[in-house]
Amino acid sequence: MTEREIKKAVTKLSPIDVYKLLPRTNCKECGEPNCMAFAAKLVNREVSLEDCLPILKKEHGKAYKKLQDMLAPVIKEITIGTGDHSVKIGGKLVMYRHEFTYHNPVALALDVTDELPLHPRFSGEEALIDRVKKVENFLYNYIGRDLTLDMIAIRSTSNDPTVFKSAVENVAKVTKLPLILCALDSNVMEAGLVAVQDRRPLLYAATKDNWNNMAELALMYNCPLGVFAPNDLNLLKSLVKTLIEYGVEDLVLDPGTFVDEGLSDTVNNFTMVRRNAFKGGDDLFGFPLIGTPITAWFGGKDSKEMLAWKEAYIACILMSRYADVLIMHSLDGWVQLPTVIWRFNIYTDPRKPVSVDSGLYTFGKPDKMSPLMLTTNYSLTYFTVESDLKKFGGDYYLVVADTEGLSVESAVAGRYLTAELIAEAVKKSGVAEKIKHKYLIIPGRAARLSGEIEDELKNVGLSGWRVMVGPRDSSGIAKFLDETWPPKEEENE
Repeated sequence: MTEREIKKAVTKLSPIDVYKLLPRTNCKECGEPNCMAFAAKLVNREVSLEDCLPILKKEHGKAYKKLQDMLAPVIKEITIGTGDHSVKIGGKLVMYRHEFTYHNPVALALDVTDELPLHPRFSGEEALIDRVKKVENFLYNYIGRDLTLDMIAIRSTSNDPTVFKSAVENVAKVTKLPLILCALDSNVMEAGLVAVQDRRPLLYAATKDNWNNMAELALMYNCPLGVFAPNDLNLLKSLVKTLIEYGVEDLVLDPGTFVDEGLSDTVNNFTMVRRNAFKGGDDLFGFPLIGTPITAWFGGKDSKEMLAWKEAYIACILMSRYADVLIMHSLDGWVQLPTVIWRFNIYTDPRKPVSVDSGLYTFGKPDKMSPLMLTTNYSLTYFTVESDLKKFGGDYYLVVADTEGLSVESAVAGRYLTAELIAEAVKKSGVAEKIKHKYLIIPGRAARLSGEIEDELKNVGLSGWRVMVGPRDSSGIAKFLDETWPPKEEENE
């Protein structure tokens, strides 16, 4: 299959192709008005094929199988965990984000070892339960989205089955997060696996020395299996082929993570695996990739801060180079924040700018004479304005216009923010009934619309309104209001 044919299969799929294989009953059981609308959303991966209940019936079995093959991602989607406490990794449809979008954000797993004490024995000592709780409670709100960590990786550093089993049991008691069990000895692995056999952990990892026993465990307990072949892609491919023939279907590939001088090999290996899957049509590499930035901590002679810094940039590099799950160690905020924010940015759908709901927002306790301002619903714009208003204090009304997620300047240039749209947004918000004055402060970057806005406000029944042109940057709002608010006409009344 040529590169062009592969791309067409993944990104040029037509809703008509899908529609022809659907039952075409227009039953609306999927929640869509008709089968063509469902087909369009299915192509965009906004719904699941299984949302179409008629296609699951026996008489549509062949069409269902064809649709499954047609819609299958190049990188297999694998589930770690069960039910609501699971993460999906892989499922990539394209190699480059700009071709379509990435699905299933990189899962971030933080490690614990089986030799950690259950609780701290002295002040400052790190303990198992505390560390698990820190991972579980990690939360950072970034432009309206909650960014969290996803998994716990339990490492056997004791190499003792009893110790490992005890650690796995203790972790399982205090968290529902999906788990990665890390051990190269199959006896140790089985001891831990027995304790959480109903939670479908990722087994990490099978190597050229232990693949047979690890494959038996993966099959026996129906778990995904990591395949580890550091810096040897031929061995990795051979192991994958052998494991598939053995019957293991859910694999996660690890070509090795190296620091310092080995970092270029790491990036090259990750890239070659993914490129061979997409551009070469090599099914043996069509599985999710696991990276281990935690290796920055192994054998390093640098300071703790330097090791954490290495781990952070390796994590970000691997996310950019196709990793689907990462095992990390540092829980420091300055390590995790760039990691989770970079992940958020990479996995934001480039077709849909991040936006907030349009409408009327209030800050403080606004009254009838509080300033009324306007901005757009692009998340970064809104949260920047919000941050500045909260920092200044005071009481404000803010109308957020729907510009389909575009910033003020882009929306004005693209005619997504027009005088007519602003007038309608103000009218729809109902703010006119809440205030006594008739002044609307618009962003400085929309200044050229000011005259038209007054006319359009009149057209929607808001006669006598005046438009004030605010600062070009929301950081100047406080100074602007100090100099201009309340307007002189209102002050003299």
